[in-house]
Amino acid sequence: MERGLHRLVVPTAVGPVVVHAGRRTEGAVATVLLHGAAGSWTTWMPLLTAADRLGISVDDVIAIDLPGWGESRDAVPSPPDVADAVAAVARALGYPRWRIVGHSLGAVVALDVATRFPAQTVAVGLVSPTGAAVRAVARRPLAGGARLPAFAGMVVAMAILRGIGSLSRPLLRGLRRTGLLRVLSRPLFRHPDRVDRSVSDALADEIRPAAFLAAARAARTHDDDAWRRITAPVRAVRGRHDVFAGRHDSREARRRIPDYRERVLEDSGHFAHVEQAYETLRALREVWAAQPGRRTAPERDRQPT
Repeated sequence: MERGLHRLVVPTAVGPVVVHAGRRTEGAVATVLLHGAAGSWTTWMPLLTAADRLGISVDDVIAIDLPGWGESRDAVPSPPDVADAVAAVARALGYPRWRIVGHSLGAVVALDVATRFPAQTVAVGLVSPTGAAVRAVARRPLAGGARLPAFAGMVVAMAILRGIGSLSRPLLRGLRRTGLLRVLSRPLFRHPDRVDRSVSDALADEIRPAAFLAAARAARTHDDDAWRRITAPVRAVRGRHDVFAGRHDSREARRRIPDYRERVLEDSGHFAHVEQAYETLRALREVWAAQPGRRTAPERDRQPT
């Protein structure tokens, strides 16, 4: 048990999904946490620690290892199937409604869940969401890569690791042991030297080339326009120095998502919830407090982008 969360294995149509869940309270709305690619539920630990220190309960939290990642090691299913699996987990744990918070790739899944289950989704929180620019790279690597070289470089690196097969694991272990993997992960953070070693080590453990490339392939045909059907409020927070963020991502999100607001953290990279956990929690306070039928904050309380 970590931070009051218990490990559970939930059967779904795409295979067993491992989750870490808080105590269920009667009639409550679940807060579902979805990590990004090359991650697991543990990437939420800094934010959960911040919540604990701020007196925010982890009751009714469900931190999921998405299919293909963490301990949910089955093959990566299609995006609709992933969204269905997330909903199935929440229902299996006794929750008819949920708030859903996703980081990076998990933010895309969160939006897909809200699209497919509008009546059950109370609110959506996005942390450093991958946007239109990432999907442009997936569709046209050469043209898109010029605008988003960090993501294009990661796709190339994953393809090389997949190509060398069984040699990739000892290579990654060697890079980790010598500290080079920590150096290679530096662009993901605004202040990499301030990030706890355990965070970069966890990222090293979760590098899965086949799963990453499968997710990139799925991005080529992803229907972002389906997000127009979302009825829940969507609140986003991203770092100003996010190397996976395109210049027009925020504009495209506002164009497609009906009730979308975004806040930019000036001192974060792609892992805003790691580098500025307290600020991320504050930016998403409306999501954490959302209840069925409750109206969103008035216009004067909206955060500027």
